[in-house]
Amino acid sequence: MGLNPKQLPFCLKWPWDSHQNSGNANMCNFDGPWIFKSFQNLGFSAFNFVTSLSKSSSPWISKLKLLQLDRENSLNRNLLSSKKKMTPEEQGEAEHRAFACALASGKEATVVEFYSPKCRLCNSLLNFVSEADARNSEWLNIVMADAENEKWLPELLNYDIRYVPCFVLLDKKGRALAKTGIPSSRLHVIAGLSHLLKMKRPPRNNS
Repeated sequence: MGLNPKQLPFCLKWPWDSHQNSGNANMCNFDGPWIFKSFQNLGFSAFNFVTSLSKSSSPWISKLKLLQLDRENSLNRNLLSSKKKMTPEEQGEAEHRAFACALASGKEATVVEFYSPKCRLCNSLLNFVSEADARNSEWLNIVMADAENEKWLPELLNYDIRYVPCFVLLDKKGRALAKTGIPSSRLHVIAGLSHLLKMKRPPRNNS
């Protein structure tokens, strides 16, 4: 009637334990109703799936991190249309983080667009700049810089920004190569930006 001192008075058995320690005599063998066996098999399959996924998904995790970096480096126009109202300090910090990530990405070029939230011409370029960023994302980053935000004052002085919109082309080392001229019309600005992109666009491989 007494319990064997080497045998537990109850059985704790996880689904993944059924294939481990099979040679251990102290392991409990509980054969419950078929429904519990089904749950056990299901739990074991889920555990194996998660384990195999964690071992084999490292390349995908790396790609996901690269995509996340690219997304953070990409056009930050949502700062203008975000439902959450950001303070000038928060917006300036967010734009500077995007700028730093763009330079650290190692891409061939970065274009900084100096804009003003009050500038109608700047706002009219939203779709065009977004499309340009998406089409050239393999070698180009486009980041935003609010010219009215004091956090961009060093760059405004360094690049001699006296009007908006103004696009400044930087190489992968952050050196300024060229910028667009005084905007006389939307088509004039688009032509200027297109010229900047042609300066650094990698040649197409025809093979």
